[in-house]
Amino acid sequence: MKATPEIDRKAYELAREFLLNIPGVTEIIIEKYQNLPSFRPKPSTKNELYRDLLESAQNANMKTKVVGEAIGGVDKLALISNDFDPEYILKSYASKWDVLDQIVQKLNPRGKIRRTQRSIWPRYCQTILSAAEFIDRFDSADEFFEWVDCFDRDDRSRACLPMLLDHEIEGFGFALSCNFLKELGYVNFPKPDVHLRDIFTALALCDDGIDDYKLFKAIIRVARNAKVTPYALDKIFWLIGSGNFYDDPSIGLIGRRQEDFVEFARINMARL
Repeated sequence: MKATPEIDRKAYELAREFLLNIPGVTEIIIEKYQNLPSFRPKPSTKNELYRDLLESAQNANMKTKVVGEAIGGVDKLALISNDFDPEYILKSYASKWDVLDQIVQKLNPRGKIRRTQRSIWPRYCQTILSAAEFIDRFDSADEFFEWVDCFDRDDRSRACLPMLLDHEIEGFGFALSCNFLKELGYVNFPKPDVHLRDIFTALALCDDGIDDYKLFKAIIRVARNAKVTPYALDKIFWLIGSGNFYDDPSIGLIGRRQEDFVEFARINMARL
């Protein structure tokens, strides 16, 4: 089965239908996840931008548990960064090891701190440094957003932005770059994560083994054919893949449902 506009639309419609068959899930709940939270303020300073960037950076693989949970949340890094001041970071720390020493001394992380080059803490501390260097290039948060807007306005160059962030900020990666931009309110930057990859591959909405860039483009294509924002499409398939209704305790964490959804979708798409 080759992806067509009709198949793309049907996949999205079936995803919504599948979610609505889960006890407690309603149209209102689905739409809530598909829309950007109105209560989330846009960062107004470079410090706030830097803080959000570091939060996105610890959302990869095991970093949330090893980094965020070990120190009681990313906000605790304010104690070693003069309240997330990128200029302070660059003036105060010459290397990732200096950053790590201060984290150990002031924040006393739980668990073992491994200091090999490829261990999570040293890599995250390098991200702290390179992210500070990147954010410090902008005179203000407004200038940063103007720069992002230049990419977001042009379909041809949009995907270049997460690629650029991937290269500028060590340890960030294409998918985390998309997540960072998405959480800042840019609905055209879906995160090509494992949940969407598994579902898209299983339903032949993308080729098997493609990289994050091509998966990103496939998500945007399906969203365009379904006439929804990439953010809205991202959330629908993410809810199926993760089973995490984090804003609705009455539903809660229901477990991954992607295998059930793929079977459901294949049956209903077979006649297309």
